[in-house]
Amino acid sequence: MAGNSFGKIFNLTTYGESHGPALGGVIDGCPSGIALDLDAIQEELDRRKPGQSAIVTQRKEPDTVKFHSGIFEGVTTGTSIGFVIENTNQKSHDYSHIKDSYRPSHADYTYDKKYGVRDYRGGGRSSARETACRVVAGAIAKQMLKGIEIKAYVSGVGTMKLNTPYNEIDLSLVESNIVRCPDLEMAKKMETYIKEVRGKGDTVGGIVSCVVKNVPVGLGEPVFDKLHAELGKAMLSINAVKGFEYGSGFHGSTMYGSEHNDAFNNDGTTKTNYSGGIQGGISNGMDIYFSVAFKPVATLIQKYETIDKEGNTVEMQGKGRHDPCVVPRAVPIVEAMAALVLADFHLINKLYN
Repeated sequence: MAGNSFGKIFNLTTYGESHGPALGGVIDGCPSGIALDLDAIQEELDRRKPGQSAIVTQRKEPDTVKFHSGIFEGVTTGTSIGFVIENTNQKSHDYSHIKDSYRPSHADYTYDKKYGVRDYRGGGRSSARETACRVVAGAIAKQMLKGIEIKAYVSGVGTMKLNTPYNEIDLSLVESNIVRCPDLEMAKKMETYIKEVRGKGDTVGGIVSCVVKNVPVGLGEPVFDKLHAELGKAMLSINAVKGFEYGSGFHGSTMYGSEHNDAFNNDGTTKTNYSGGIQGGISNGMDIYFSVAFKPVATLIQKYETIDKEGNTVEMQGKGRHDPCVVPRAVPIVEAMAALVLADFHLINKLYN
């Protein structure tokens, strides 16, 4: 299996399966001399971990990260940062019923056909549990990117959508509720809806929006390595993501150029920000903002028809512990992937200096 690494200079390679002994990663390219707040890294993992509320999977995992290299007395040494997150609460027997069958819209079928073998216990490498490693690396990247603020939040669940512009939202309220929606009234409605969906044995998708402030001018490379292209790749690499848009996004296609153009102020800032902080694939110093669409979780706790390895139609019902809606736990993952992209381009820029 290729494709286990992300980033050119600030590079993360992850390993492990959801029901194996552990997950882990190796970060290459992190500069030396960065004083790390290890508690803050663990706090980021705690935001992503399962079992944290009544509307997420009830798998109980401490998700405690242990660093094996690259950090001495709390400071990065410039060598590879190796880390591990042990799995302590696997219930692999919950997946025995899908050993020879495929869950619709899941990676079961494609993995089996591509590799000729698959780890059916929770999906193996296709499990969203792999994203814990991304959160560790993203937390380190955040601490490297001093002054840059990356804040994601849930802006949609099912048909419910928070349409308030990001600059009119109090982002300090994101962590005040289990949905991670900064509009408290909307958060209550979303929470109730997710619980109703869970009660039916069904799942629902949603949207995570993200705002990046204090970005310097000049991050991103023109042509193939545009900043927005790398952000798009990063977000689309997250499990269950079906869409990505930044700035004016799809709405921009309905506007005239005369209203969409971001007119300049004398200091180089712009009066509007339909560009989403990126022009020509390069950051322009304005806020970067984007949204990421997540599909409903494929595993349903209700009966449905599917096929087995022989192509026979069979009846299946999901078992085990699954998220009825992934977006509350996806918030720190989106932030982490944004941080990895910005850290990589930050180090690429240093090559010019």
